Formats: sequence, structure tokens, C-alpha cells
Amino acid sequence: MRKLSVLIAGALALLVLQPEPGQAIPAFARKYGFNCQMCHTSFTKLNDYGQRFRDNGYQQPGQEGLEKNVFQTFPPISLRTSTGLIVAHDPARKNTTSGFHLNGLDLLAAGVMHKNISFLLIYTPRIDEPAASFAGVGSMDPSQPGALESANLVFSNLIQDALSLRVGRFEPAYHPISSKRSYYLLQPYEVYGFSTPGNSFVFDDNQIGIEATGHFKQGFKYGVGIVNGTGANPDNNNAKDFYVNLSKIIGRGDGQSSGQRLGAFAYYGWVPTSIMVDFSGAAGDADGKMNEPFYRVGGHASLNWTTFNLQALVMYGEDDEQINNLRYGDKYHFTGGFGRLDWSGLANNRLLASALFNWVTPPNYDDARRVQVFSALVRYYLGDWTAVNIALHGEYTYQKVGKTNPARQHQFAALLDFDF
Repeated sequence: MRKLSVLIAGALALLVLQPEPGQAIPAFARKYGFNCQMCHTSFTKLNDYGQRFRDNGYQQPGQEGLEKNVFQTFPPISLRTSTGLIVAHDPARKNTTSGFHLNGLDLLAAGVMHKNISFLLIYTPRIDEPAASFAGVGSMDPSQPGALESANLVFSNLIQDALSLRVGRFEPAYHPISSKRSYYLLQPYEVYGFSTPGNSFVFDDNQIGIEATGHFKQGFKYGVGIVNGTGANPDNNNAKDFYVNLSKIIGRGDGQSSGQRLGAFAYYGWVPTSIMVDFSGAAGDADGKMNEPFYRVGGHASLNWTTFNLQALVMYGEDDEQINNLRYGDKYHFTGGFGRLDWSGLANNRLLASALFNWVTPPNYDDARRVQVFSALVRYYLGDWTAVNIALHGEYTYQKVGKTNPARQHQFAALLDFDF
């Protein structure tokens, strides 16, 4: 216990450079001469204006046609890198680990190319050394595989406010609460990353396809799309996946920092149970046969009161019995969700506190993957500089996995979060 106390104290005393996952793009702040609070409650979470700015194809609402494009401004590029100390403790086995980790590099670019035509690019180059697994140079498990996390064009206001199209790889609209703009470093939304037996679909993946979005004066918003449903992997079947997200804003705002937002989403997809390995297209997709369905449905809410924001999501998922290779002949179904309460205070929201609860409940025969997680964090933002974000960040997570003899773990981090 004394050793754990020393490690915790050391973690809280150390301030290390560690930007968290998110899509805060300071290049926008540089373009307009704003600080990042213009679009973020506290980076990386969007406020109401930031959400409208994103929905409008990275154009200020009402300024379409007056925006400078990317050829008339400084290169719209932002960088994010991370290194940090992580401490983990297993109370049952009395094991404790701690170590400094390099967690990769993100290159972000976004902006307006022409009136109502914009783009977003997020590239993560492959990094082999030092590998997060410490397997060494040349490891087949690099700390960061090279990937185009996002690469899409946005055609905004094809019908003013009511219809915009996003084409390429993007964070889909069925993510009503974005995992890409979360304050948390150690703890993801567990139900987003939950995969079922025999089905490679992961709710949290950015998808490749086409999406239509729009909003109306009555507070109604929608997003519908057709995607491969396989993230960055080959589709391997001709049956595309469909989704829809509908929400209603009550009061003024967008439900991010004011007003109240209620909504529901549904995703319907297909999984091939037979692959014709002797045939593939030019892009490497195989011809999948005997496609069986699965779906995900749920509701979500974002509620605001003074400087408190409560976001919650509940999801139900079901896979056809032909997909379930854990118990063939039975449909696989699960429930899960999360609730997150944020509070911000002081001038320009410099102080932020947040609490997050996650859960996933699979069927009884797979209860070893039952998850319950509680997380909390405190952030204090230094300065009020244009297009530079620096925050002191402390985070704690308690995780319980399994129903019978569950595994328990504590995680701690003390960070200096930097984004520019």
C-alpha cells in the first residue's frame, strides 16, 4: 500500500506532455484570431457555436461566401503529440505498474476550399520506436499504425441549413456524443468499443461512405448515412450499412453548452458468413455471401443547467444467431451506455471537473466481459492564448470487468495537456 501511495503521489506531482484524443483544431483559431473558447467550452469539447461551425462545414454561420479559403491563409495545420506517466494497480493481486509512454503524433488539417466546400484530414503516421508494447524496433505491433483517421469533403448548404453532404472517412452522425472530443485520456466510452463474437463491427470506428445532415429552425436535427461499416478494413460484402440519428433541441442553443437536446439513433448492418476467397475486386474487397443482419439502437441526451452539462447515452445491440460464434443458434444481445457530468467555472471556464460512469452488460454466457467503470478528472487551463491550449490535468479511473470473480483495476495520471 505504501508503494502504491508513493507512485500515486509521484504521478500527481509530475506534469508531462500528453494531449488527449480529440479533434480540437487550433488552425481555426489562428485563421480568425480567436482563442479556442470561441468554439470549445474548454478544449476539446465543442460549445454551441463550435457545433454550429462544424455543422456548417467549418464556416462561420451567415458568412458563407465571405470566408477566406485555405489558399488565402496560413497553412491550416495543427499538431498533437503525447507522452505521459500512467500508474495502474490491481488490488486483488497487489500488482502495480508505472511507466512513461510515448503515444504517437496526430497531424490535423481542415478548412474551406470554396464557398460551401470544405475538408477535414487527420493523419496518424506509423511510429515503430519506441513501441508502446516495448517489443522493440521492427515489431509487428507498433505503438501507432499509420492511418487516415479522417479524410472527407463537406458540401454544405446544398439546401440552406437543411442538407449538407460529407463524403469520405468521417466520424458518423450515429455518434451523438463524440468520443473524438472527450476530455478523458485513459477511459473511452466502453459501449462504443464493445465488439460482439463473430462480428468485427465496432461502434466507435470512423466509417467510409456518404452522410447527409441538416437542421431546422424548430430545433430538429438529423443525420443519415450509407457506409461500409468496417472502419478502415475491406467491406467484403455488397450489402451496405445504414444509420439515422434524430434529435430535438429544446430552448436556445444546441444542447452542447445551453438548451436541452434529446435524441435517438439506429444502425442496421450486415455481416457475411461466407467469403469467396478466390475472387476480389481491384481495391481488395472479397465477395461475401450469406449476409446476416445486426443492429444497434439507443437514445441520448445532453442537458444543461448554469455551467453544468449532463450527457448520457443508452444502447441496445443484437446480432443474428448465424453471426454468434460463441453460442451458435442464439442471438447475441447486449446493453450498455454511459453518463458524464461536466462542470466548468472561473473566468473563461479555466477550471473543469468531470465524472463519468460506463457500463456494458453482455448475455450471461459472456459475462466475463461485463464492464463497470467510474472515472473522474480535474483540469485547470493556463493562460488565454490564441490557438494554444495548455492545461493541468489529473485523472482517475476504477474499472471492474467480469461478473464472477471480477478483475479490478485503478489507474491514475497527472498530465500537462498541450495542443497547438
